[in-house]
Amino acid sequence: MNSSEIVVSTDRNQLDIDYIHRVLANSYWAVGIPKELVAKSIQNSFSFGMYLNGVQIGFGRVVTDFTTFAYLADVFIDENQRGKGFGKLLIDKIISHTKLKSLRRWHLLTDDAHDLYRQFGFSTPSDPPVHMEMKRKPDYQTVE
Repeated sequence: MNSSEIVVSTDRNQLDIDYIHRVLANSYWAVGIPKELVAKSIQNSFSFGMYLNGVQIGFGRVVTDFTTFAYLADVFIDENQRGKGFGKLLIDKIISHTKLKSLRRWHLLTDDAHDLYRQFGFSTPSDPPVHMEMKRKPDYQTVE
């Protein structure tokens, strides 16, 4: 990986919403998500795009209060660019960003990237009884 070809940016205007939507709508965690919800989630999050020679190859967003808490979501690297260190670089840029690096608690959900996130200090909850969640099926996945 030649880092001079790689840019990680928080400029929402550079994000390729069509590309992000296409990837997320086919992901295991957001299958079928409508484009307008992807756009809304980006507008309401601190979003990061990763670009190789000006073409978007990765994305991640953080839901945060910028004071104590962050939820890392929708992280992906383009299928054709995986295994080249781009995922590690993107996570590093996100968690070390000046607006985020002092946050004391980070959360994320993953089904397939535990080893990647462990490299950055993430772990399974050490005290599961204090961690609670509520799950709802998204309206766009509800069949009437």
